[in-house]
Amino acid sequence: MWYEIILRFALSVFVGGLIGYEREYQNRPAGFITHILVCVGAAIIAMIQNQLVQDSINLTLMYPQLANSLKIDSGRIISQVVSGVGFLGAGAIIHNKGSVTGLTTAATLWVVACIGIACGMGYYFLSITSTIGVYCVLVVLKKVKFRIQDKISNKEV
Repeated sequence: MWYEIILRFALSVFVGGLIGYEREYQNRPAGFITHILVCVGAAIIAMIQNQLVQDSINLTLMYPQLANSLKIDSGRIISQVVSGVGFLGAGAIIHNKGSVTGLTTAATLWVVACIGIACGMGYYFLSITSTIGVYCVLVVLKKVKFRIQDKISNKEV
């Protein structure tokens, strides 16, 4: 059991750090450490949620008469993380003189929280695949975006 906790924690540090590294490299407001902390926090909440469900099952098995009174919503705490991180992401969005910046950073904070939940729930393949996908979007598709913007700006001239 303890090795699962360590594995989930380590994976959340790694995947949050990888995405945070890209944001740090781009000199964005929420970088390496922020993304790690968001991912780890989400993983911790997911592990707590798992444990609460397991504790409820164990109590029901020990005391069958409690079966009708013990209810647990397996997504309740996790849903609070998803909405709470939205608030954190809103702080990364800056409105300055008609332009808005920080939307990508806000989105990466939210997606890192979701990946952290996947780590905490023990969905390793989903965690790793999601991280690779997000990293590719941030690094590879950014180049595609700049090419599209260049074509649009050249067309207007």
